[in-house]
Amino acid sequence: MLIGRHSFIRQSKLSDVAGRIDYISNPKRQEYLYATYQTEGATPEFWKNLARENQLDFKTSGSAGKCIEGREFIIALPESFVQYRADDVVRLFTESFHKRYGVECSAALHHNKAKTNYHIHLVFSERKMLEQPEVKIATRNMFYDEQGKHRRTKKEVLDEQGNIRAGCSIIPKGEIYESHIFTKKDEWFKNKAFTKEVKELFTDTINRYVKEESEKLSVFQQGGVYLATKKIGKNNPKAGEIKADNAARQEWNRTVDVALVEGVPEEDILKIKQEKITDKTLQSIRTHGWLPDMFRQIIRGAKDFLQEVIFKFKLPPKPVPKIDLQEWKDMQKLMYELQRQSIEIKRTQQDISSLKKQLSELRGLFKGKERKSLEGRIELLEDLEKRLHKSLEQIVKREGYPNVQAFQKVYNKAEALIMEYNEELRAWKNQTGQKKENTLEQPKKASVLEKLHRYQQEGRQQSKRSVKKKSMDRER
Repeated sequence: MLIGRHSFIRQSKLSDVAGRIDYISNPKRQEYLYATYQTEGATPEFWKNLARENQLDFKTSGSAGKCIEGREFIIALPESFVQYRADDVVRLFTESFHKRYGVECSAALHHNKAKTNYHIHLVFSERKMLEQPEVKIATRNMFYDEQGKHRRTKKEVLDEQGNIRAGCSIIPKGEIYESHIFTKKDEWFKNKAFTKEVKELFTDTINRYVKEESEKLSVFQQGGVYLATKKIGKNNPKAGEIKADNAARQEWNRTVDVALVEGVPEEDILKIKQEKITDKTLQSIRTHGWLPDMFRQIIRGAKDFLQEVIFKFKLPPKPVPKIDLQEWKDMQKLMYELQRQSIEIKRTQQDISSLKKQLSELRGLFKGKERKSLEGRIELLEDLEKRLHKSLEQIVKREGYPNVQAFQKVYNKAEALIMEYNEELRAWKNQTGQKKENTLEQPKKASVLEKLHRYQQEGRQQSKRSVKKKSMDRER
């Protein structure tokens, strides 16, 4: 991935919850099943009763479509998690969800057939068991039609011969006509904010147990400068289209990285994204409907526009504080390295543009050799550009930042602190008459160091926690 890695955590609805649990947890149906885990109340009888009550309520409601019996999260894990005990891994994620939301869960830990995707399936109930079953007894005869809807009179469920129509039913007075052993569905589980909350919960759990900073993940922020890519599922008939779509999105994301390093304000990038991608896409859909090729053209047009902005933009000089702040010096070294890399990327992009222009102007029947030479040079430069972009990402990851955007935010905050410190130091020198070599004794230095260190920790997402890592050594 060319930007900081994002976690993959997807929620789906289940219309056959018992069947799904059997599928994910049955060794006969899963080639690479490592461990399963169920919360205390998640027995086969529980899921059977849950499905029955959901189906009855769905039939009574008269809603169209399929009945939702439960929900599932698929949680992709870093491959390094194979070193931990599988039982501990699946229990850790299941119990963290169970303690937060209080519903019953069943989970399984798998690899896919190619053993490239280590992941957890976590199935959960939207309802809780009632402490006491809720029973309703008929005070008079109750009549129900074919859809299970209550009718006021017997006549409404009879045919022309006076017989009860097939599918209709009568519950005599004094018998149970409705019973519940579960609460109503929790509407929070349908909310997008819930899905976002769970993604943050599981991403934080993953980050607590990875041993390499480069493996730390973040939740993709909707409305940010980057464009999200889509997962290509198994046997997806639109796999080719999604792959091409993702390639266009990644081109934009790589260009955003360069823009951020060059100092283009994030607000300007967001404005370009809104005007050149979002607005134009909506206009295209209103005019022509959804056209995948058109969407990719819009993204590439926006990328080209952003590149022009980068070419014209000059990063203002950064003041270097004359104080011994090692953290700040390290950040400056990293910024200078990114800028040098960015210069190489811009130079390569300009060379590609120049060669493409030459190729487009090449005319004549006997220019084949020259045309082939230009195409070869363009291909080599495009390959170099991709490697330079990849290197740009690796530079910030090497220092523990998830992506270029996170480092740029920390750098901007740190720079503002240094400038503030210099102004205060200059005023202090004028007041005290101290010489330059004594300026490092300025009382404000400690607080600046403290704030700078805190900003770095925020950018690297290395929040200190009091709970020690659990031992999760995987037994093979």
